[in-house]
Amino acid sequence: MDLMSQLKGFRPWNEQEERDRAAMLLLLEAGQAPYGREDPAHWTASAWVASPDRRQVLLAYHNLYDSWAWLGGHADGERDLLSAALREVREESGLEDVRPVSRDLYSVEILTVDGHEKRGLYVSSHLHLNVTFLLEADPDAPVRCKPDENSRVGWFGLEEAVAASAEPWFQKRVYSKLNAKLADYPPVR
Repeated sequence: MDLMSQLKGFRPWNEQEERDRAAMLLLLEAGQAPYGREDPAHWTASAWVASPDRRQVLLAYHNLYDSWAWLGGHADGERDLLSAALREVREESGLEDVRPVSRDLYSVEILTVDGHEKRGLYVSSHLHLNVTFLLEADPDAPVRCKPDENSRVGWFGLEEAVAASAEPWFQKRVYSKLNAKLADYPPVR
């Protein structure tokens, strides 16, 4: 299913998702939402990686943001954003067996990214038109960091995951929401 269809079928959880979804649809309809990094607003795919019992989530300590955070990244030309999210989780965590709980969008967010240096080059401030997928993995499976992006990867209890973030907006508006939505996805027995 293409992104336009996914966004049209997405049922927003709250006002933030409703407004961000509407803005994303406007950009797509106008042809102004690229899958590469060349425009100041571009697609990214994130993952909320939960344990099968839905009691833990996987986070990485992202060097750029100096904070524990979800996994994910740029589409980099990939139009299948679920595939992009799966790729990013595998790259950033070393997990080999990670699977979607659903192929549907789990959450949507428009995220601001301040200007910064990456690999010695300046990256201008920009927007991430982010879609999030709910993925699942075994918390006993080995994980490893990706040193050019993160310095640690680990499983956290749901409340611990929110508290581990050093970014108050993400704590309140993103991670708490993602945890609350888990109630709609019963644990695997």
